[in-house]
Amino acid sequence: MKDNKAVQKIQAFLSHVARKLKLPTRRLTKTKRNEEQQQNTPGFKGTHSLAFQLFGAKTGRILPLFDDLDVRLQRSGLKVGFKAYISLTVFASILTSFVAFAVIPCLAFILFGVPVLPAFLFGVGGGLFAFAFSIVGFYLYPVYRADKLKREVDDELPFTAGYMAILTSAGVSPEKIFYSLSSMSVPLVVSSEAKDIVRDISLFGRDVISALEAESVRTPSERFRELMEGLISTIHSGGNLPAYLREKSRQYMRLKRISLKKFSDTLSILSEFYVTILVTGPLLLVIMLAVMAMLGGGTLGVLSPDLILNLLTYIGIPLASIMFLIILDAISPKW
Repeated sequence: MKDNKAVQKIQAFLSHVARKLKLPTRRLTKTKRNEEQQQNTPGFKGTHSLAFQLFGAKTGRILPLFDDLDVRLQRSGLKVGFKAYISLTVFASILTSFVAFAVIPCLAFILFGVPVLPAFLFGVGGGLFAFAFSIVGFYLYPVYRADKLKREVDDELPFTAGYMAILTSAGVSPEKIFYSLSSMSVPLVVSSEAKDIVRDISLFGRDVISALEAESVRTPSERFRELMEGLISTIHSGGNLPAYLREKSRQYMRLKRISLKKFSDTLSILSEFYVTILVTGPLLLVIMLAVMAMLGGGTLGVLSPDLILNLLTYIGIPLASIMFLIILDAISPKW
């Protein structure tokens, strides 16, 4: 007791001294001090927050042009607000256009020997192209993410439905099934979908039917939406849930075999396109431009054969290869 009284007296004395000297009476732990330093440090806030602060109040006029993007953002899995994403689109497009306008004339003048005026015109055209390309890229990125998420969920559905059928056969409730899916050690895309359902039930206080209905609207996969709606109907009617999930697992497995066969056919066609467009075509163009450069003719305005050859080698072929890889990744199954 004496020790406690002594400690209290010391604390009261220190508080009195701090008030006299106008010092803060609260001690910060190392973690809290680091957090406050990070909050006061420029760049702590994300790019979306910075773009929203700069352009959030000025994007009201262009929001109606991107009405359908709101639903695509929700289905893409991006945890970004609609208005913040539009602000980031405007900010990144303006920044990219200025960078292209500054860099392209310098590269054209220094590396390729283009005169000043054509180099400046190249910079203006490149800036406008970069602005338009950025707008289109940000508009299509949620579509690409949603399509990728859809394919990954569809690839995992046969195994997910079978796993759910096993749990329901053991008498596990639907809430526990989705909790088990959300906490699996194997990284699955379906786990993130199950986490949203668990969040709606545990955090927002929804019942399992309401959570499944919200997920059926939010998911980009039509098959997963069909599975959720079937679960809702089966739970409502008191049907045989294990039998339903076993039948859906067999159905999704048959669809997966068909999709793999279609992918093998598509892959053979893409390989022929790759050989024709990115191997044979550039080889013929390189030979033709080399011959034209040796003969000293065949200029297309300010574009000489040497400049066309450099553009084809360092810009055209790499961009075409990147586009081919994106297309290949977009159609490739993950399982």
